[in-house]
Amino acid sequence: MLNIAIIGFGNIGSGVADVFLENESVITKKTGDTVNIKYIVDIKEIKNHQLSDRYVNDFNIVLNDPDISLVVETTDKTHPIFEYTKAALEKGISVVTSNKALVAAYGAELLEIAARTNARYFFEASVGGGIPIIRPIYNCLAANKINQITAILNGTTNFILTKMSNENWDFDKALKTAQELGFAETDPSDDIDGKDTCRKICILSSLAFGKQLPPEKVHTDGIRDITLEDIKNAETLGYKIKLIAKSSQINDSLYVIVAPMLVSRSSPLYNIDDVFNGIVVTGNAIGDVMFYGQGAGKLPTASAVAADVMDALLKSTKNITWDVSDGDYVSDYKSQPSKYYIRTDDKFFITDELFECELTEQTKELNILSKIKIL
Repeated sequence: MLNIAIIGFGNIGSGVADVFLENESVITKKTGDTVNIKYIVDIKEIKNHQLSDRYVNDFNIVLNDPDISLVVETTDKTHPIFEYTKAALEKGISVVTSNKALVAAYGAELLEIAARTNARYFFEASVGGGIPIIRPIYNCLAANKINQITAILNGTTNFILTKMSNENWDFDKALKTAQELGFAETDPSDDIDGKDTCRKICILSSLAFGKQLPPEKVHTDGIRDITLEDIKNAETLGYKIKLIAKSSQINDSLYVIVAPMLVSRSSPLYNIDDVFNGIVVTGNAIGDVMFYGQGAGKLPTASAVAADVMDALLKSTKNITWDVSDGDYVSDYKSQPSKYYIRTDDKFFITDELFECELTEQTKELNILSKIKIL
């Protein structure tokens, strides 16, 4: 019997439990043994669930149980989850996580510990929910030098922008609907301010370019200031507005940004609507490869976590690695020229390709109400 523990029994954690319970025979056949959820650790007592009797409120119970092979971590917290994860890996206990904030901030350190103790630290569900992206980049595209990643990585913001575009809703109405449908949290800041997207592009960039990319090094704008007028103007010009994460290696530096951008009809990201995500990875040998699907949701994300658990228990897949870094290789986001959509009191237009300092000089006499990059 393979004993595991789950930390965090919210939407994803309970989904992981449901996947293991419902697909027990399939998982047993593939792992060659029964996977038993021995403990569930949460700040709240677990009630009205068939695994309620597995509840404990002290992670040390898990850590000090020699029968535990693996910990599943599905919270969105950095501390004390970092300390819990580090302690487990130090003891040689594998950890599987969906926690993008933790991987973005401490991935390199935790991967180094896992390598040293022959544990596994897997996090496929931390970026695309149920979309396979981590292993495809690391394994399937291993022969490529990754030049660029361009992506829509947040289903909530994509849903909001889609409703503004298709239904003529203003931002507040679209956000409220997203909350009512469970796509957005009561406090939606991480989504609509771009923080969630930032963490995800940091993980993908660390993986693709081999060095930890700290989130604080990424210029990040959200969608709070996007108006229905901007949406309609963009459509008139042949574009859609999307929250884009872009990461490009330029010589020895990395250009990375999270911001609303105008996306043209020729882009594969143009028709990605509602809660769907799209990730375009550009390799020097293969060219553009696109990954598409629902980037969130209880069961799609839980499915990705469960697959990681099975791989980690079997130790059939090696750890991913990247180097510790303070992000000093990241260039100023203003160092790359771009075209811009500009809206003033009485007109809107798209500029030629300019550096931001040139744009400021050319438009200093205009009352600019909106300025958005063109992808």
